[in-house]
Amino acid sequence: MKSNEVLLDAFGRIREIVEDTLDGIDDDTLVRRPAGNGNSIAWLIWHLSRVEDAQVAAAAGLPQVWTAQGFAGRFGLPLPERDTGYGHSSDKVDAVRAPRELLADYYEAVHRQTREVLNSLDDDGLDRVVDTHWDPPVTFGVRLVSTIADCLQHAGQAAYARGLKGGVHA
Repeated sequence: MKSNEVLLDAFGRIREIVEDTLDGIDDDTLVRRPAGNGNSIAWLIWHLSRVEDAQVAAAAGLPQVWTAQGFAGRFGLPLPERDTGYGHSSDKVDAVRAPRELLADYYEAVHRQTREVLNSLDDDGLDRVVDTHWDPPVTFGVRLVSTIADCLQHAGQAAYARGLKGGVHA
């Protein structure tokens, strides 16, 4: 198995969790916040989509799907266009509201771009430095692994939050 195939599989697992979590979910469940102050499923799916979009696009030298494909306007969130959700206050978490179909469409568009990037990637490309603000500098491969780790955590949180109401796919 090639390195890019392993990465494709990992990002594919995020996609599966997102699809299963959103499958048939109602609007009330999307915005319900566990314990009243946890992150809603809508926020978690939006955030993990924004993280994957921003991180993969920047490392690959591509525009973000969020802006390039008009999702920022379609969502119409009261947040800065470049916002990805890092450090959000409770009010900002509440501000992220979107229908299931829009969340699914955005994640699918992000995943499609990620797949295109990974399909064109070879092992040498994984060693390319994409961020010199760290010691050691961050390579494309390390950035992809950290993105996978972050997105899998949030996808799992969304699936768990769905399961609190019942009906999540195992």
